[in-house]
Amino acid sequence: MLPRAASRALRVRAAPTPFFKASPLASTSQWPRSYAKVGKPKPPHSSLNPAKKPSTSNANAAAAASKSTPVHPKEQPEFDQASTPERNTEPTSTGESIGTSKAAGVQSQKEYYNSQEEFSGPQTPKENTAPTTEDAGEAPASNKPLPDLRQGIPSTFAAEFLKNEEAKHDAKAHHPINITEDPDKEPSSTHGGAGGREGGAGELPKSAYETSVDRRRNRVANWGYIAALLFGTVGTVYLGRNWESEEEEKAHPEAPSGWSAKLMYDRAKARLNSQMGYYTEPTFPKLLPDMDPAPPYTLVISLEDMLVHSEWTREKGWRLAKRPGVDYFLRYLSQYYELVIFTSQRSQDADPIIRKLDPFRVVMWPLFREASRYEKGEYIKDLSYLNRDLSKTIIIDTDPSHVKLQPENAIILPKWKGTPGDKDLVALIPFLEYIATMGVNDVRTAIKSFEGKHIPTEFALREAKAREAFHKQLAEEEARKPKRSAGGAFMKALGLKEQSQGMVPGEMSAAEAYKQGKMLSDQIRERGMKQYEAMEKEIRENGEKWLKEMAEEEKRFQEEQMKSMKSGVFGFFGSKKE
Repeated sequence: MLPRAASRALRVRAAPTPFFKASPLASTSQWPRSYAKVGKPKPPHSSLNPAKKPSTSNANAAAAASKSTPVHPKEQPEFDQASTPERNTEPTSTGESIGTSKAAGVQSQKEYYNSQEEFSGPQTPKENTAPTTEDAGEAPASNKPLPDLRQGIPSTFAAEFLKNEEAKHDAKAHHPINITEDPDKEPSSTHGGAGGREGGAGELPKSAYETSVDRRRNRVANWGYIAALLFGTVGTVYLGRNWESEEEEKAHPEAPSGWSAKLMYDRAKARLNSQMGYYTEPTFPKLLPDMDPAPPYTLVISLEDMLVHSEWTREKGWRLAKRPGVDYFLRYLSQYYELVIFTSQRSQDADPIIRKLDPFRVVMWPLFREASRYEKGEYIKDLSYLNRDLSKTIIIDTDPSHVKLQPENAIILPKWKGTPGDKDLVALIPFLEYIATMGVNDVRTAIKSFEGKHIPTEFALREAKAREAFHKQLAEEEARKPKRSAGGAFMKALGLKEQSQGMVPGEMSAAEAYKQGKMLSDQIRERGMKQYEAMEKEIRENGEKWLKEMAEEEKRFQEEQMKSMKSGVFGFFGSKKE
């Protein structure tokens, strides 16, 4: 770049000479000849100054002269048409000005190279990459290992601001990068250096990366660990103390009183579990109240996918379907069982559904999620909290995990998906009616006899066999019995009919029912149907009145509750609100 810039400056500067005035194009021919052989001349040192620019007047005069003056081969032999390439490329002297300018350019280029050594010539790779310093007397920097910045940047506060303090404490030489203020934790001389971490050559201790805030935080954490250990030890000893009453010891037979470590641990664990039972155990130890006389049998029924089915669609949103035969199932069995609806749903969600499903309160007790046991993410219906005899309690559910604590009391039915015409629930009535009317001592043995079988179907088959055996026995008795008796003939002569003692007037006697081929279960079923029909008649006639009375009673109860709550609040502040 420098030779070309110098040639431009020289070309313009040579324009005012008399030689270029006479033949202005002669100056242009010098550059091709010299450039073809030796290149453009080197510019003088003065031409490197960009502040000096050629004057515009001389350039304009040279341009005008070149246009007006023609080229003459005699006066300018370098433009001779007969010249050969060798002749044209020979260097010729065009005057003192050009020679002088060349010499000045070479001299300035040498001076430029001498003033800047990096342009003096090619060097070896080692010499080119060697660091240079401005001050020849300055010693080269020591090649120290770089610090390990993966755990943070070491502090340089001591090296920059505490040099005077180090001089005063030579006896206790403090490391320049040690900010722990603890001379006992200085890095060893073998591991000293400018950077790194503790454990290798040229590494710093771990404390070099800690600030005062870190040390204070670690101190607080250590005290917290000690306090937690002491609190845990004292708490374990306190919770593991002996039982304070015989009732507690009887309630926890797996952890009797004693002072061994294992017994103390067992008692502490039992007490903690009892405290956690507030969240996992049912709300009350007795979910159903005491009744005198106690009901003979208790029937617990699930709600979801048993009596109702809920589903959501984009067109209609949430919809609730009632299972076919639910009203008949509940109202018919209410004369034999204490009915309980037990759901794992929350009370605020399930209570409106139960009110809509059973408006006349045929079901005696509704139980919700608060009455269930929570264990390993599942809600379990523990029948031991019902306050009823388990030998007289039956639960009907659709999920085996809900009744896994008392599977022998459970009848598992498949979930109802909302299909119309379902009869599985109603088909279960004969079996439940038989258990209640026949006075089965333990319902668990009766349920176990149907294990692995469809109860309605199996019970129907067994009942058919019993009916067949009954008809066969009845035929044999009729064959052995005399056709007429003396007492019967006498009563018939008087126009009176023979009646059985203890029968309700208007009902068929057991003897007459037997003669007609009706078993005892058939007679009980007929009596149950008559009571169900009487109940339905009462509901049709007085149902609206019952609903109004229940609504008024509920409203009155709410008002009383609100009044008592207000009186309690104002009584707390020492005033009375009438």
